[in-house]
Amino acid sequence: MFRMALVSLLLLAFAGPIRGEVVKLEITERAEFAGGHRFGNVGPYERVKGWLTIEVDPTHALHRRITDIELARTNDRNRVEFRTEFFLLKPLDPRRGNGRILYDVNNRGNKLAVGAFNGPAGNRNDPKTLADAGNGFLMRQGYSVLWCGWNGDVRPGGNRIMVELPVVKNRDGSSITSKIYAEICVTGTPRSQPLYWGNSVAYPAVSLDNGTARLTRRPYRTSPPEEVPHDEWSFARVENGQVVSSPGHLHLRDGFRSGWIYELVYTGKDPRVTGLGLVAARDCISFFRFAKSDAKGVRNPLADAIQKAYIFGISQSGRFIHHFLFEAMNTDEAGRMVLDGAMPHVGGGGKGQFNYRFAQTTRHGSQHQDNLFASDFFPFNSVPQVDPVTGRKGDSFAVLKKRGHLPKVFFTETSAEYWSRAASLLHTDTVGKTDAGIDPNLRLYFFTGAQHGVSGSTSRGIFRNPGNDLNHYPLLRALLVALDRWVTSGVEPPPSAIPRIADETLVELAAWRKQFPKLPGVTRASVMFRPLRLNPGPRWFTRGIADNVPPKIGPAYNTLVPAVDADGIERAGIKLPTVSVPLGTYTGWNVRNAAAGAGGMLGRFRGSWLAFAKTRAERESVGDPRRSVRERYPTRAEYMAKITAAVLALRRRHLLLDEDAIRILEKASRRDLWSE
Repeated sequence: MFRMALVSLLLLAFAGPIRGEVVKLEITERAEFAGGHRFGNVGPYERVKGWLTIEVDPTHALHRRITDIELARTNDRNRVEFRTEFFLLKPLDPRRGNGRILYDVNNRGNKLAVGAFNGPAGNRNDPKTLADAGNGFLMRQGYSVLWCGWNGDVRPGGNRIMVELPVVKNRDGSSITSKIYAEICVTGTPRSQPLYWGNSVAYPAVSLDNGTARLTRRPYRTSPPEEVPHDEWSFARVENGQVVSSPGHLHLRDGFRSGWIYELVYTGKDPRVTGLGLVAARDCISFFRFAKSDAKGVRNPLADAIQKAYIFGISQSGRFIHHFLFEAMNTDEAGRMVLDGAMPHVGGGGKGQFNYRFAQTTRHGSQHQDNLFASDFFPFNSVPQVDPVTGRKGDSFAVLKKRGHLPKVFFTETSAEYWSRAASLLHTDTVGKTDAGIDPNLRLYFFTGAQHGVSGSTSRGIFRNPGNDLNHYPLLRALLVALDRWVTSGVEPPPSAIPRIADETLVELAAWRKQFPKLPGVTRASVMFRPLRLNPGPRWFTRGIADNVPPKIGPAYNTLVPAVDADGIERAGIKLPTVSVPLGTYTGWNVRNAAAGAGGMLGRFRGSWLAFAKTRAERESVGDPRRSVRERYPTRAEYMAKITAAVLALRRRHLLLDEDAIRILEKASRRDLWSE
């Protein structure tokens, strides 16, 4: 008996702690990618699709902050089990790749990394053909590009990638219910809308009887709300011209008013364990990076091929990365550091609703919409900070620093994030008076004049100014190369390039309005996003549960915008050649037309393109104070000389790759601004 007891103790000692992990790998498709095209020295790629089953120990210290995990049903091994889809693009011969995973955080189920790094591509959500590979940059670099589901409220369809997160119940098996705040703002006058935008599934109303719910509307956030009478609305949708009851839709008898803010407070049910989406990303990356096979011996397609792992995400996905690091999820249950590098792109100053009961992960504050969703919350800085208004202290990455698991991080932001997503809070204090420090493992890069997403159009749409068509993706390609060199070889990347209070390149809105030139036919911005200090209640900060719905409103954080020169061009940041050798002014803001509703308010994502006049006579005839194209560059040769110098300067700073330098020069050479 003694020997048996001793053996049992030894087995337990060597077994180690229970670990959350991928226990089952199901491959549903494995096929050639891009018709077997050879991507440089890396050769052909293949696509691998399937499902991962993940088990998580709900009692593990790493999971104590996951809201409601203690209520999730466990399997016979006392673990919480859930499934996620995965999608992998990998070198057919992994030994010919670069030994790197690039994990792309899907955005509302959509895959974005290939389009961002490879340029215009075909089918982004189900890439198969050579056209879907764009210019093939990631493949020529040798990356294994990986996706999995994390966002439990994604609506199926469109090849969006899915995850099956558990819905939790009360201990007696009944549904968990709560008041839920929903906001709807649409352009146009439809008669019905989902309660939740972004191809998202809303928490269903407990009852179709709207008697206990309250709906208000207002033209602007600053306007007093007016209640919509109960006989004018219902939980329903319009389908084929008919009104059909629906617990996830709002129907208005007389239709929505364009640009107005509709606020609904209703009782919903059945929250998911949203925080397990963070675990899904962690354990998916960990499995493909470290494991040889699943628990039943199904071999990992990347077994023994990966040395480093990076994460990338755009917009919502960039906020997810910030939140992932804030929640210290970069440590798996085996105690390993999962990610070596991170590139959260255009996430602004925020994190998100990624680990709360009844979380609405799509929501994020902006100047006109969704102000009452807690996507932007203290702390913001990468170093210790104090909020003088509340007295709170914090550091977004404190826990990972203590563990030694903070990866190298590049925050990349455009002008639009300073105007509409509070990007200045990443590197100032909360009252906008002083610059903050930046952790040595981080770099912050501001892409001058760019807007949130890349568009090839200057169409005005619902805005007063022409749209911004600046393509900032060449900077992302160069920075990915720089991040890889920093991680693998210790080569210092380009220094942070951001506007700062100290040198007066980051200023208050009032100062900016004095700087920006008065241009004919152009409406200047008069508002910007300042996130509110929101109080959803005492349990929100400790357990992720809101007691105040909607939240109580406190003072706004003070945000700042980049200062501009006499042409309206931002002075700080990384300037693409078309910005440093301008033919006009690019901005990260645009103003809504009154005809579309919410006149004068900012678009969430759109910037402006304000072209220079061609000649001095043209500009004087309309009263444009900015010098014309020909005054700046009397001949094509002079223009090309300046563009070439700007390209070479960026190349020397390791902010532009040779292939992009050639593309920019070729495009510049085709411009004809000197013929009559």
